[in-house]
Amino acid sequence: MIWIQPVNPLNNLTLSALVALVPILVVFWALVVKKTKGYKASLMACAVAIFIAVLVYGMPVKLAFLSIANGALYGFFPICWIVISAVFLFNITVKSGQFEIIKHFMAAVTPDRRLQAMLIAFSFGAFLEGTAGFGAPVAITAAMLVGLEFDALYATGLCLIANTVPVAFGSVGIPIAVASQISGIHEMEISQMVGRTLPILSVFTPFYLVVLMCGFKRSIEVLPAILVSGLSFGLLQFFTSNFIGPALPDIIAGVGSIIALIIFLKFWKPTTIWRFASEKPRIVTVKDNYTTTQVIAAWSPFLLLTIVILTWGLPPVKEFLNRYGQLQFNFPGLHNSIADQKGTLLPHVFKFNYLSAAGTAVFLSALIAIPVVGLTYKQGAAVFADTLKQLMFPIITIMSVLSFAYIVNDSGITTTIALLLATTGPLFPFFAPVLGWLGVFITGSDTASNALFTKLQYVTATQIGISPVVTVAANCSGGVVGKMISPQSIAVAAAAGNLVGKESALFRFTLKHSFFILLFLCLLVMGQAYWFKWIVPASTPVAAVNTVALNTALPGYTWLIILALIIAIFVALIKLTGRKESA
Repeated sequence: MIWIQPVNPLNNLTLSALVALVPILVVFWALVVKKTKGYKASLMACAVAIFIAVLVYGMPVKLAFLSIANGALYGFFPICWIVISAVFLFNITVKSGQFEIIKHFMAAVTPDRRLQAMLIAFSFGAFLEGTAGFGAPVAITAAMLVGLEFDALYATGLCLIANTVPVAFGSVGIPIAVASQISGIHEMEISQMVGRTLPILSVFTPFYLVVLMCGFKRSIEVLPAILVSGLSFGLLQFFTSNFIGPALPDIIAGVGSIIALIIFLKFWKPTTIWRFASEKPRIVTVKDNYTTTQVIAAWSPFLLLTIVILTWGLPPVKEFLNRYGQLQFNFPGLHNSIADQKGTLLPHVFKFNYLSAAGTAVFLSALIAIPVVGLTYKQGAAVFADTLKQLMFPIITIMSVLSFAYIVNDSGITTTIALLLATTGPLFPFFAPVLGWLGVFITGSDTASNALFTKLQYVTATQIGISPVVTVAANCSGGVVGKMISPQSIAVAAAAGNLVGKESALFRFTLKHSFFILLFLCLLVMGQAYWFKWIVPASTPVAAVNTVALNTALPGYTWLIILALIIAIFVALIKLTGRKESA
């Protein structure tokens, strides 16, 4: 039996949309007003969504619970799998002591606070967002800056603001993957559209950060360094997102901007060293001298991650791995059991691609890195167990948020809201980033926001006759601006910066900047929808270029053999050089 989604169950579109908004408002109320923990808020929202789907929309109870189960399963794999693997990789670096070398190396590059903020809060934070995400970048970079004697409020506030432009490509591109899954648009197309929006902010962000620290006049003193940092990041983010995919823009742009600025500082120095007025006259800076081998060994987990992820993203490799390591099945009782208002059956196919998943690539990188950083596999297993304990509640939160997303999409709730928003007509592109901003503010995650609203963005854009990739990408881009004021992000940053109890001050610090950047994005998306249509990627040619060119190259197993040889040579060189230096 096929159940058809009603789009106007109360025969009044405004009234139906108001009822449809209730589950979303429950999330807002639980997190903002009642200050409920994330996983509890999502579970409450799921319960309310089921209630409305069954009683108001007439969705069969069986379909409602199957939809919840499908969302939870997709939340666990591939999303939770990639989060677990990424945090495991980072924890290995911390447990082995290699992260201390990374921290000292970056801090010793320059004593100028303006340049340190660009290196750590902006570039290194983006790199961490690309590998781990989900709050880790702000926590780590804020702790680093406070450890370098930054003012605590400034340190945490700057890290929150800096952690905007990389969020859309965070955790090896998982927000884009979710947007693709929910909206039905190819993830490469979304990656390209986001990659033609955020680089504009990326170039501007370092200057924005420095002006917040020391004012316009003092910022001009380091303008050459600001331009090197922003332009290198923006250009690398653009090229990676447009020609490689959504998995590596943060990693490549973060590392690239760090290298570019470090090299530039070898030949250029600011005329004056700027520090906070409240600092002590004598500044304690890191003097440790590490050998090149020690520095490379410390960075090795992230270098290995970059190499493996890049290989895993090649279509021939994906095809080869899926041939031998993928289970695919139609979700029982749910597949093709629901039709939209046009009568189109909604497929629910679950792909368990356990070999080609990005999370598997990250996990493999972590396994290879364990002996390189000086740990045993027994110690690595203990770190993995600790990682699972650490992520217990985030895993529940992610699964429940995806369950919520699936039930509101399958029941037709998002379609109802979309139809009402479509009545705004040509103004809707202006509000598209606001939806993403609101979603991240509520959930604390661009991934969760995309799960909630990209279907709505797609349907509404189709209703008003503009390219849906513009509004779906706007959801991703708008979401990054909501990250700096999300209650969850504020809580993480306050804990890392020793500001527990002062969350309201931190919130006030970031709020106006969030509104300002959001307004800029709204105007930019409006322009993309109507006046700069040439910037929108064409889906068919893009798919043809990215698939045919790579598939006509080497077969997948050859790429994997080359990867294994590169890793073996890399690890052998580190080990041999380290032994010589020890001797």
